[in-house]
Amino acid sequence: MASKHLSACTTVLVGKKASIDGSTMIARNDDTFLPLTPQRFYVEPAVSNRHETWKSNQNGFTAPLPEKGYRYSLTPNVEVNKEGVYAESGFNEKNVAMSATESVYGNERALAFDPLVEDGLAEDSLQSMVLPYIDSARDGVRYLGDLIKKYGSPEGNGVLFSDKDEVWYMEIVTGHHWVAQRIPDDAYAIAANQVAIQQVDFNDPDNFMYSEGIQAFVEKYHLNTNQSGFDFRRIFGTDNEKDRHYNTPRVWFGQRYLNPEIDQEPTSSDLPFICRTNKKISVEDVEYILSSHYNETEYDPLSRGNEGTKTLFRPISMNRTQNSHVLQIRNDVTNDCAAIMWLNFGVPAFSPYVPFFGNANDTDESYENTPIHCDDKSAYWMYRKLSVLVESHYSEFIQDDVDFLTDVKEKLRRHVQATIDEAKGLSDNELTNYLTEQNHQAVKMMRIATEDMIHRLFEKGLSLSKLTFNMDKNL
Repeated sequence: MASKHLSACTTVLVGKKASIDGSTMIARNDDTFLPLTPQRFYVEPAVSNRHETWKSNQNGFTAPLPEKGYRYSLTPNVEVNKEGVYAESGFNEKNVAMSATESVYGNERALAFDPLVEDGLAEDSLQSMVLPYIDSARDGVRYLGDLIKKYGSPEGNGVLFSDKDEVWYMEIVTGHHWVAQRIPDDAYAIAANQVAIQQVDFNDPDNFMYSEGIQAFVEKYHLNTNQSGFDFRRIFGTDNEKDRHYNTPRVWFGQRYLNPEIDQEPTSSDLPFICRTNKKISVEDVEYILSSHYNETEYDPLSRGNEGTKTLFRPISMNRTQNSHVLQIRNDVTNDCAAIMWLNFGVPAFSPYVPFFGNANDTDESYENTPIHCDDKSAYWMYRKLSVLVESHYSEFIQDDVDFLTDVKEKLRRHVQATIDEAKGLSDNELTNYLTEQNHQAVKMMRIATEDMIHRLFEKGLSLSKLTFNMDKNL
């Protein structure tokens, strides 16, 4: 699993009372191994009476699949035979959201006594082995915990679950040990490739779940470095120079955006996991964090000047972010319209988040059929083209791009609301078919807008060539 050490993601979780409209939200940048690991977005239908075995082509993990499974959406790799499946993110038909995974790393003290299991359940198989079979966020933690107990884990993973009421973050840190914490309704949390969960209350089953025997394990091998309490981050996680340049600055920036009144350092090892803010958090806020690159700070790699600091920290939005998603479950609409995936298939800093209702039978062909190499039809490659164009002449193009993104956010918000309004009175298959069609309409609208933007930037770029010279206009 050497490739695991080249992957990295950023996670945002929001409780329903912390959001502007009562939604729960789980969100993540899926930052993969290389700048190009093309992905697709499609829907797997429900299954019954199935007798199949899952086998990973990455580490040999093998397990029987349940006979029944719910319909679910996923964003896997295109080259599954080469890169592995990595289903990554989606909803199932029970309005349960899951995103997997946030890579995390256990320390050598803990791994010495519960080493990783080479052929255990890894990220490439994890979403496919869990999401079609769970009925709630809490059930997702329980179900995955049972799989880790049975098969073990070959890597450290942070896994996000949500339903309309609860948001859970689960961290698997050794071969068999893990802790999951429920994000309080009035709170948010940000994680970035470092064990994030802090104090665990073993007497609070409403808000904490954990692997069997974890307390005895820590006591037996003298792993608790604190005088009191059970600080999961300190006991199992890392705290090193790489963390302070690669991981903690991303958490710092997200917290700085939502809590600007709090003074913290980007290299701090003590940034809190559970946070609260007086601001009501919107989908746009989460998108901003995931699309950011230390904007308006001395650490922005796209800024002018600041040569000594602008590349000091790893940014949140990257060229190897293959998809960025916000999985929103609303509580102000009927359940059949509540689940919305805001999906970004470009570099998040420059590309739009397109909304897809979870209650759908399929996805548009431009999302479902992504080719390995660049084409003129697929959504993945269209948004990659936009991203490359904007960054190629950043100072000249960024305001055009900001204006474009602002305009389409307005249109997409209006589209979502109009769809919900028109859906009133529909139910069952009629409603699912309608929402599916509206997803297609959103894709069509965004293709027209994005291709127009690409053409305008292309034309503008012709005037920016260095192969020019001032001369008499008559020559």
